[in-house]
Amino acid sequence: MSTTKATTIYLDYAATTPVDPRVAEVMIECLRPEGAHGNPSSMGHDFGRRARALVEKARQQVAAAIGARPESIIWTSGATESDNLAIFGVARFHADRGRHVITARTEHKAVLDAFKQLEKEGFEVTWLKPGSDGIVRPEQVREALRPDTQLVSIMHVNNETGVIQDVAAIGAICRERGVAFHVDAAQSAGKLPLNVEAMNIDLLSLTAHKSYGPKGIGVLYVRRKPPLGLRPLFYGGGQEAGLRSGTLPTHQIVGMGEAFEIGERDRESDVARISALRDRLWEGLSALGGVELNGSPTERVSGVLNVCFHGVEGESLRFALRDIAVSSGSACASGSDEASYVLRALGRSDQLAQSSIRFSLGRFTTADEIDRAIASVTREVNRLRTLSPVSKQSG
Repeated sequence: MSTTKATTIYLDYAATTPVDPRVAEVMIECLRPEGAHGNPSSMGHDFGRRARALVEKARQQVAAAIGARPESIIWTSGATESDNLAIFGVARFHADRGRHVITARTEHKAVLDAFKQLEKEGFEVTWLKPGSDGIVRPEQVREALRPDTQLVSIMHVNNETGVIQDVAAIGAICRERGVAFHVDAAQSAGKLPLNVEAMNIDLLSLTAHKSYGPKGIGVLYVRRKPPLGLRPLFYGGGQEAGLRSGTLPTHQIVGMGEAFEIGERDRESDVARISALRDRLWEGLSALGGVELNGSPTERVSGVLNVCFHGVEGESLRFALRDIAVSSGSACASGSDEASYVLRALGRSDQLAQSSIRFSLGRFTTADEIDRAIASVTREVNRLRTLSPVSKQSG
């Protein structure tokens, strides 16, 4: 699938996933003149009841995709809000019992910045450093736990490298010690099996737009039994069990429900096709020489390939590849000129981190796009290596 420019090769699905036409269709039905325009909280008339029925159907669809009960699903504006609600909600609610929390240095900014804010509020944060493969070992979590630990937050799939964490093993450790466990699963929904019960997850953040749904809608799964204790971020009409006040956007919720149902139904076929394309891309890029994979070669999702190119200057490389929609890191930090904090946490030098490119493939990626990307990267890297003094360095 191409962007508005016919010449652009679209390989940035991790940052901007297009809406599946099947999802758009059910959303549009809600927006038509005869659609469900009522407030889902207004149950005194048919307009509200129609909207409520659609909201509850979507709640069931999302719950089914993650092995949860529908009443555990709380609608939010996206994974960033879900992350914040989980982290601040648990930490502040239980602050009188302990002020120690744990996370990893490679988490999404929505998690990192929330933990930095907790530090300002007097909490003590243990920042776990992953290995060079990007993996946080469960034993690192076990060793970091203390009697006053209230929360552990470890993401399932890293948004820059695609590395998968063993959240089930970490969840078992947290459950054994009675510590709340939060997982940001924005990048794994529809790509890996998710079951919050089997994985011992207490809080799970999801977003629609990483699963071919609309932007601006997400979910926080909250374990109900035994109850966690969660303080809301803001107050109002008391919607979503009092945890997330505000009028529910029916059309976006319907879109997320449909996207998650499709994603779970098509997951195995999607993953098989995308994995083959990713391997084709890696084979073509590695033939250049002086190319390294960032993160684990095995524990990673099918759709993300993060590669560093020795002998080229990063900014020049990204400019040269402007015909390919790729990224140097997270879209949430794209305004920064600094090297990726995720890659630096893996031990990459600033130079190699800046000379790294994230290719992310998706449901609509074609073999033709892969072949065109290989040709373009090969041409430009070879050209830049002949021009750049960086090429004389080993990195």
